[in-house]
Amino acid sequence: MTKLLMYNIMADEQIVVDEWLKTHPDVQIDTNHVTISSKTVDLAEGYDGILTQQDNAIDDPIVYQKLHSYGIKQIALRTTGYETMDINEAAANDLVITNVPAYSPRSVSELVLAHTMWLLRHLNDYTQRESHNDFTWDGLQAREIHELTVGIVGAGKIGSEVARIFKALGATVIAADPVHRPELNSVVKYVDHETVFKQADIVTMHTPLLPTTQHMIDAQVFKMMKPTALFINASRGGVVDTPALLQALKSHEIAGAGIDTIENEADIFSNDFSQKEQPNKWLQELLSLDNATVSPHIGFYTDIAIKNMVEIALADTLTVLAGEHSLHELPAD
Repeated sequence: MTKLLMYNIMADEQIVVDEWLKTHPDVQIDTNHVTISSKTVDLAEGYDGILTQQDNAIDDPIVYQKLHSYGIKQIALRTTGYETMDINEAAANDLVITNVPAYSPRSVSELVLAHTMWLLRHLNDYTQRESHNDFTWDGLQAREIHELTVGIVGAGKIGSEVARIFKALGATVIAADPVHRPELNSVVKYVDHETVFKQADIVTMHTPLLPTTQHMIDAQVFKMMKPTALFINASRGGVVDTPALLQALKSHEIAGAGIDTIENEADIFSNDFSQKEQPNKWLQELLSLDNATVSPHIGFYTDIAIKNMVEIALADTLTVLAGEHSLHELPAD
């Protein structure tokens, strides 16, 4: 029997796992609620394969060395992002890393639309007024999506779906991406990054977090944007210089922001701070602003996305363990 260990499982994932096991009687899956680290890596001893959803970086070489010594051949990430992994160190220890590059592009793109509509229709402001029994409209006239230009930074699988949604609503869609997808020719006009920042009424981020994209959205970029522009980030927190974002919002260099991911969120999102102080000062400040909406990294959190994340990661695990190549293997440098 093949024995798998799934790190950091959510209750919703457990439901999918239990259903999957009904058709895989030759597989045993054990689960826990911790991520892989130097303190928890020993839990993998005795297993054939492991799967994880990481919010902390595995940057200690001993983790990869121990996994290799246990005979582990792979790590299957149940996420798209893989910045938590040292791919080169994994390769040096004969570990194949896989991710789930497209668990549900629609899940993230629909959240982008939700943030956009909340900001565009001034629902934060109306909610604040209504909390004081003020039901006036003054100063809160909205714009309609079909009169706006949506600028997409990174038109990959998720960015492409965002483009299609806004195009269907009548918006003009422009995109900055080195890869020009023929299937988007009737949907987007490809431009450079500066054109997106200067022309778009809504700028939405869909890039991975890499050394080249770290803080690519900084104070200079916000100064390029229209003072009426909305900024949406449902990609990775690190692509945005958070203090620069806060300053742009407070000084009204931009009109608003919808944020699903923020720097240093690993110990914040998915945790309950109702009875203790939430320690991320940037997040505290962002939550205090009337022209910002925040969600706790829930772009992935739909029924279809969770099912796909688990099932694709399990399929990749069995593929690698069988000595075959997965289409989702992440190459070392």
